[in-house]
Amino acid sequence: MFERLGVAVYRWRRLVFISSLIGIVFFAVLGFRVLPKLDSGGFNDPGSDSAAVTEILRTQFDSPDADLVVALKGEVPADDPSFAAMGKSLTTKFAAIVGVKRVTSYWLTPSPSLTSSDGNGAVLLVTYNPASAVSNSDITDEVKQIVETTDLGATQVYLGGSSVVSQAITGQISADLARSEAIAIPLTIILLLIVFGSLVAAGMPLIVGLASIVGSFFVLYLLTYATDVSVFALNLVTGLGLGLGIDYSLLVVSRFREELASGKEVSTAVVRTVASAGRTVVFSGLTVALTLAAMLFFPQFFLRSFAYGGISVVVFAMIGAVIVLPAVLGILGPRINSLRIRRSVLQPDRGARWANLATAIMRRPWPVAIGSIAVLMLLAWPALEAKFGQIDERALPRGNYSVLDSAALTEYFPGLGRAPIDVMVPAGTGAEEIAAYASELSKVATIKGVDAPAGTYVGGTRVGDPTGRTSLTSDGYVRLIATSTERPRSPEAEVVIAQLRAVPAPSSQVLVGGFAAQYTDSQQGIVRVLPWALGWVLITVLLLLFLFTGSILLPIKAVILNILSLSAAIGVIVWIFQDGHLTWLVGDFVNTGTIDTSTIVLTAIVAFGLSMDYEVFLLSRIKEEYDRSGENTASVALGLQRSAGIITAAALLLAVNFAAFIPASVTNIKILGVGVTVAILLDATIVRLLLVPAFMRIAGRANWWAPTPLRRLHERFGLSGH
Repeated sequence: MFERLGVAVYRWRRLVFISSLIGIVFFAVLGFRVLPKLDSGGFNDPGSDSAAVTEILRTQFDSPDADLVVALKGEVPADDPSFAAMGKSLTTKFAAIVGVKRVTSYWLTPSPSLTSSDGNGAVLLVTYNPASAVSNSDITDEVKQIVETTDLGATQVYLGGSSVVSQAITGQISADLARSEAIAIPLTIILLLIVFGSLVAAGMPLIVGLASIVGSFFVLYLLTYATDVSVFALNLVTGLGLGLGIDYSLLVVSRFREELASGKEVSTAVVRTVASAGRTVVFSGLTVALTLAAMLFFPQFFLRSFAYGGISVVVFAMIGAVIVLPAVLGILGPRINSLRIRRSVLQPDRGARWANLATAIMRRPWPVAIGSIAVLMLLAWPALEAKFGQIDERALPRGNYSVLDSAALTEYFPGLGRAPIDVMVPAGTGAEEIAAYASELSKVATIKGVDAPAGTYVGGTRVGDPTGRTSLTSDGYVRLIATSTERPRSPEAEVVIAQLRAVPAPSSQVLVGGFAAQYTDSQQGIVRVLPWALGWVLITVLLLLFLFTGSILLPIKAVILNILSLSAAIGVIVWIFQDGHLTWLVGDFVNTGTIDTSTIVLTAIVAFGLSMDYEVFLLSRIKEEYDRSGENTASVALGLQRSAGIITAAALLLAVNFAAFIPASVTNIKILGVGVTVAILLDATIVRLLLVPAFMRIAGRANWWAPTPLRRLHERFGLSGH
């Protein structure tokens, strides 16, 4: 099949090249429209109890959480006539904005929770209309413009709420993306020139990388019309697009040069390249794509977005490397080596040092294996103390206006920081039962009080009368509002929600919602789905590697070694971002004492997929030599000689692209950059260059063993890397 594809690509090489250029331009024109349509949220479980509570609040109580908090802090009491006039004027102006559903302010609905602790400030809560055609970001911009153009005198204005944080994160990621590309692209070009040895060859990965990036942007743009897509996916698309473009181009160009150097005609060289390197690229890409597909199991669209972007990147990179690049090579022929800056790139004995290294390792495999595993386990040790949390405004830099304003809101307006927890009780429940239930809820530690139709309960005692509490009832539910002193998106809040849900309820249909419950349900959703996602990865990887090698032992070895390097990378993440080390290297960040769960899952899956990418590269050449000679030790040495240089160069180039995320201002992107970079470098050095040859020498011919039924299955359905 791949030989026929190679023949077709060479025959229609000019048409393929011109069509590809047209496609890249088309994808770019539409794909870059995706930027304003992306969302910075997506961390909550849409099928959870807390999501049901949010919907009940929206439909039955008409009071979803405010999207924007505007706090005014002055030098006179909020009830002062001049201050009140200013607040009422802003309330009217905000309510007139297209897309605003409701504005609640202290001057319309006096409430202690809407004033500052000293009485010299008050709050306006702006709720957006989810059905409006106007984007949340545009509404937020208009609110900001009104604030900036209104004469507020000496009054300070602080902005908070999900819309402001979302806009700040989106803007910061866009700026970080531009900065990371400004760092990565020049370094990548320099390294490409060194690795490929000629100006013409060094340009090949840029074709594949550019095609995969703009193609993926186009796919994400189309998906925004059907589902929510996270803005964080952009970083993965650019990093993975350039990285895989480099990996696959390096493999294809190197094989094409080998074929030309052996005296083959250009047409034959193209066909042989597609049949060998092209087959490896497709198999490797399939392995990476299926690994990334594990994120589709998770309910949060934050993780699902990375699956959308990652899978599309892999598909376009495969198409670019197996179809577009061979067509370009067919057009260039020997001119692929034009404008050489390094003559040694064409020397036939290059790579002998890798064979010597493999031979030396295989003379003493046990010390090498034990020492390498010890290093990985030492790096993984901090992961045992990992504490998981969820992203909030603290993912932004300390000096970001959103972080500063949120801190001011917490300091001056404690009523806004009590993390309200909504408890929905079916309307048919008796009043006395509801009152008793509210009383019990108020006894939970860190719960400051519970508002119920019968009054406010503190520590099990009613301290407020039922006057003015009709807003807590609807046709379907009775609403209880509990306030907690814990930060809503924290492990402590998860404990509070568990305690509230453990209180005996008057009905089995009682629901607990609010920010703290959303965080809890999100964490539990990840834990619930994680075994299925891991099972998917293990089964697909083991099956694919068996079909590729015909071995039982090699797939198991690959998974175990990848888990070791991945654990080491997670340990480094915890040591830096939870324990607070190496800030001088990775840049300053707000240390929350936790690691975002979704980001760890993302980093683990991406790193595991890329590790399998290099596993396929290496096993492809080792198996090719083993099928030819039947000698295990010599095949490992020769396979390492032919592929180690490619793997090392590809890993270095890919690491540069992900390391460019480390200076990012958003902590989650820093974590992704550090985690993937460390995992790639560990995998390409300790695992591929040391552990793999040591293990394969220890296992000997058992590397290639399989039971007779499975061997027959492989003979019929198996794949080959050559």
